Amino acid sequence: MVIHCGNGPHRGEHTGPAPIRELVSRHPSLVLIIAHAGLPEYREFAELAAENPHVYLDTTMVGTSYMEQVAPIPRGYPESLAALSHKVVFGTDFPSIPYSYSHQIEVLEGWGLGNQWMRNVLWHTPRELLGVGGFPVEERLDAARTGRTP
Repeated sequence: MVIHCGNGPHRGEHTGPAPIRELVSRHPSLVLIIAHAGLPEYREFAELAAENPHVYLDTTMVGTSYMEQVAPIPRGYPESLAALSHKVVFGTDFPSIPYSYSHQIEVLEGWGLGNQWMRNVLWHTPRELLGVGGFPVEERLDAARTGRTP
């Protein structure tokens, strides 16, 4: 499930990290992709993804020139995502974006996290989530339920 749960651009009763932490604790096998990496609570949602096997972040608008004016990424944020390449998926909101499609890829490349990080974000992790490469989502969920690694 892709979920738009960050407090940007407007705070809501069910937005922000706390309600999503509760959701994940109640439904630990639910696969969540946090749209916009949970902006503006980038760090809190990155921690949530790091702590939970079925929580992922999407890159839509993150770090783009447009979003840097609205909800800039915190200093050192790209480095915190370096270890999460298996939990980050490429996103764009194309065609409803106020910049060119390629700008999002340029931003990610500009973070300098390396070719393998980019391959994971652009290709490997999305394929695994969709069950077309690596282990299908169902097998990963079964593994989570039984406590074994696929």
